[in-house]
Amino acid sequence: MSVSALGKFLKKLKNHTRTIVQFIFMCLSNGYVNGFKNGNIFKGSTKALCLPGLNCYSCPGALGSCPIGSFQAVISDRNYKLTFYVAGFLIFFGAVFGRFICGFLCPFGLFQDLLYKIPFFKKLKKLPGEKYLKYLKYIIFVLFVILLPLFAVDMIGTGSPWFCKYICPSGTLFGGIPLIGSNEALRGAVGWLFTWKTAILFVLIILSVIVYRPFCRYLCPLGAVYSLFNGVALYRYKVDEEKCTKCGICQKSCKLDIKAFETPNNPECIRCGSCIKSCPHDAICSTFAVKKKEKSETTIEKC
Repeated sequence: MSVSALGKFLKKLKNHTRTIVQFIFMCLSNGYVNGFKNGNIFKGSTKALCLPGLNCYSCPGALGSCPIGSFQAVISDRNYKLTFYVAGFLIFFGAVFGRFICGFLCPFGLFQDLLYKIPFFKKLKKLPGEKYLKYLKYIIFVLFVILLPLFAVDMIGTGSPWFCKYICPSGTLFGGIPLIGSNEALRGAVGWLFTWKTAILFVLIILSVIVYRPFCRYLCPLGAVYSLFNGVALYRYKVDEEKCTKCGICQKSCKLDIKAFETPNNPECIRCGSCIKSCPHDAICSTFAVKKKEKSETTIEKC
């Protein structure tokens, strides 16, 4: 391979860095191949550990647990009403990374990203009612992840994981469908609940082709938690006001239609980095960025 060809290949690889990271993390976190082959769930010691993204416990390949599922499992148990480990886990990852987790480490996020790449005659920047719909994920978090598992209990005082059971499309995609497909005994147990969740998944698949990441934007309780930390996380974006001309190019490049020049740490931002790459003035950078220096009579630090 010639030097120029290698250079082009490396440049192309760099442009797909985020997708590569997403794919690698998905493979690492769902690396139990025998689970998919035999139609069973991994039950090793690592299953007690939470993974930062929405990675379903019931996925045959999952080596760890989803923090939302783990949180519900504890608070719905009659013997426990608070999980310091999961709550601390969410606070830690939120405080360090914010919604960077959504952009780089969530398997269902990768699934939506790939769907959006499918050609469609007209892509939408947002759905009608966006300014109201974006608050739905917070309602889902409070109602389906906290209140219903805590208070909608059976005769012995045990609740249900309402979000995982009735809504979560990630569990249907990575858990329910593979298990039913490879485990014949489970097919006879399929009922209305699986049909309902498959319908939710189907609608989200259609929407994901048309609008970027509808589940992350409107429904995901994990995204709701991480979004609360976007403005204070160690990893956040900053705008150099001296360089920024408010040209709006960053907003045009953003699939979530965020005005990065005004609110670089918008709660909806998943840290994909498109605003940083597209800015013609190098006015946007992250707090983890390596500072570049220009050679001149006076050394100038670039964002």
